[in-house]
Amino acid sequence: MVLARAVTEPVRSRLAGEDLVLGFGRRIVVDGVSVGLRPGRVTALVGPNGSGKSTLLRGLARLHGVRSGAVTLGDAARPASTLSAREFAQEVTLFAQSRSAPQGLSVREVVAFGRHPHRRRFAGLSARDRDVVERSMEATGIRSMAERAAGELSGGELQRVWLAACLAQETGVVLLDEPTNHLDLRFQVETLDLIRDLADVHGVAVGVVLHDLHHAARVADELLLMKSGGILASGPPRDVLTAENIQVAYEVAVDVTVDVVADRLRIDPISRAAAAGGTTPRS
Repeated sequence: MVLARAVTEPVRSRLAGEDLVLGFGRRIVVDGVSVGLRPGRVTALVGPNGSGKSTLLRGLARLHGVRSGAVTLGDAARPASTLSAREFAQEVTLFAQSRSAPQGLSVREVVAFGRHPHRRRFAGLSARDRDVVERSMEATGIRSMAERAAGELSGGELQRVWLAACLAQETGVVLLDEPTNHLDLRFQVETLDLIRDLADVHGVAVGVVLHDLHHAARVADELLLMKSGGILASGPPRDVLTAENIQVAYEVAVDVTVDVVADRLRIDPISRAAAAGGTTPRS
């Protein structure tokens, strides 16, 4: 699945967070984290549940209040807080983990939501808007269901509809929170390919939260491994996803090897029985 080039490419931009502190009530969830998303690069956030990955992504998207630190946009490092919601949405889009199924709307109408930041008030869809919507549906494999009611779709189908809406927003920065969740194997692979297309073909700065470490190793240029609201390790996937780092972050022993044929990391958890020198019962 290759994302077709739009009529015009999105403006290349970068998004950065410096010494970010975020939390809920008195509880600090992200503590002094810095991250930079650059054009043409995919940065993946990984770590155990509760490590602060999604909260950090939402902080970068201005959907979670920043207690201290700063989120900046562009080469001039403009404070994101100085932009209107419309201006920010023209440069940054977020694919969130959970979105409700819209009732009474077709798939095409939901995807068209992505064009709202680019439309004048009360204006209908332009020819260019409609073209971008069609291209976005094609890229996510949902064009055949364009006239179906969005409220009748499965979780995986709806996931792809909202992803298409994000693509239709045509921003220079794309933030994705677990985009492969609920998808079957085919669309997991195609979504990862689409993420690489955004960076490699369109020069988009991509930040993505992933639970699957193999997916993260495959798609990312840079990994941030988080634990307890901080960064345990950062850098290229093979430097970050070591057996030692993974054991510290996830509190489970793993064996990390490189598949020389596929040139990819292989991460295998070690069972307690195997670690103790025993054998694992077979059914």
